[in-house]
Amino acid sequence: MGGFGQDHLGLTFRSDSAGRQHKGGDFKELAAGEVANFGAYAFAPATVVTPLGALSILISAILSSYFLGESLNLLGKLGCVICVAGSTVMVIHAPEEEKITTIVEMAAKMKDTGYIVFAVLLLVSCLILIFVIAPRYGQRNILIYIVICSVIGAFSVTAVKGLGITIKNFFQGLPVVRHPLPYILSLVLALSLSTQVNFLNKALDIFNTSLVFPIYYVFFTSMVVTSSIVLFKEWHSMSAVDIVGTLSGFVTIILGVFTLHAFKDLDISRTGLPHMHKNPTPPPAPEPSIGEPCGTA
Repeated sequence: MGGFGQDHLGLTFRSDSAGRQHKGGDFKELAAGEVANFGAYAFAPATVVTPLGALSILISAILSSYFLGESLNLLGKLGCVICVAGSTVMVIHAPEEEKITTIVEMAAKMKDTGYIVFAVLLLVSCLILIFVIAPRYGQRNILIYIVICSVIGAFSVTAVKGLGITIKNFFQGLPVVRHPLPYILSLVLALSLSTQVNFLNKALDIFNTSLVFPIYYVFFTSMVVTSSIVLFKEWHSMSAVDIVGTLSGFVTIILGVFTLHAFKDLDISRTGLPHMHKNPTPPPAPEPSIGEPCGTA
């Protein structure tokens, strides 16, 4: 039986029993997920919004359990609780919202020398992975396609952040239509979405879904957080306690996602846990069937 699946970008899909993603309408669904994220990225730091995408994995597991009849074992439920705990810790220690309210300020941030160098390094690394490394090792190494998706995802989230600010400025009556940045970001978003869908599908077709999504979550979130630090410098105003708390929450979410995916096929339930007493009452012996002698030989 197929199940619900969702990644932290907002993509919702159905996966079959082999763990492969159905490809029909992938781009439209992923684009719809990004549109739904505009509000979050426009009003909250990316270092908070992106890690909290793990909650979509939790919701997907619960929906699959209730509506599709798929079993959610004890470790899966524990993974959900761990994800909630990690998300709570991250929200408590989250950085303050960056002071970027207009598309002009966003453009000034993107012209910063540090971010330009960072973006060029990411782009060159991604091109090398796509055209040199992926054709040789992509079929054997699970990290190749996932790293490509994660690096491209950093550009995707930056574009979503900028377009979210653009939409907010548009309703505020600011002249955003004449500014070239929204059109550039729209092109970047379209290219990044198509590339992400392509390589994510390749990873799902070759490797186990239980491994793809936890690894993808870790790499994608790490790249987005790093990009956000370079571009928006969200962590400069944070204390050491908040930094440690945010990192601890992120690691906790990673453990929860791994527990939820890695052990989802194991037959583990509450009844299989050790009993409180040393010699629990054994279950009643089954009644003998017709034709079976009652005594022993």
